[in-house]
This record gives sequence, structure tokens and C-alpha cells, in this order.
Amino acid sequence: MYFIAFAGLLMLLLNLVMVVKPESFSKGIISFSEQPYFHIVEVSSRIIAGLIFIHYSADTLFPQAIFAIGIVLVCVGVGLAFTPARLHRKFALWSAHYFKNKFRFIGLFSVPLPLLLIYSASYS
Repeated sequence: MYFIAFAGLLMLLLNLVMVVKPESFSKGIISFSEQPYFHIVEVSSRIIAGLIFIHYSADTLFPQAIFAIGIVLVCVGVGLAFTPARLHRKFALWSAHYFKNKFRFIGLFSVPLPLLLIYSASYS
């Protein structure tokens, strides 16, 4: 439960960075993708977060939605595990450049999801 709320708070913070400083957000993606541990952190964090979402979904206000988010996270993590690190890095760099001018809109548009996570996790 606390992890889901924390994930929501972290997402909300990242959304705010996207809105206020989209160029910095883009540079952050580029900088992180250049780290040697980038791929393994991306894969493992998604799988671990997904399993936690699945495990605690029944304890939230919207268990089916939280369960579905967990399934998506695990599937993305497994998909990334089968993606070569160089292609994953190449995609991260491409998306950081391509979406640089769109991050402000994306950040505003995606605010409801972290709010849903926080609200759903603080239910019980």
C-alpha cells in the first residue's frame, strides 16, 4: 500500500518536472540512458513494481485497475528483458529527443494517474 502511494507521489513529481522543465526532463533521460546500469534498472524496477502492484491490488480502492497496472508493468519489464540493451538505449535517446517539446503536455495529461494511485492506496 505504501509503495503504491509512494509510486504515485514519485510519478506526480516527475509529471511536475515534465511540465515545469521539459528540457531538463529530456536531459535526465539522456543522462540516465548513458549509465552502464540503465537497462538492468529499467527491467528490474518495472518487474518488481509490477509484482508489488499485483500483490497489494486487493488492498486498494480500485483493485482491478491497480492489478492491471501491475500486469502491464511486469509485461513491459519482461519485454525489456528480451530487448538488447543497445536497442533499449537507442529508443530512450530517440524518445528523449522526439518528445522533448511534448513533455509539458504529456506531464499535464498524465497527472490523473498518480493521483489515482495515491487516492487508491490511501483508501484502507
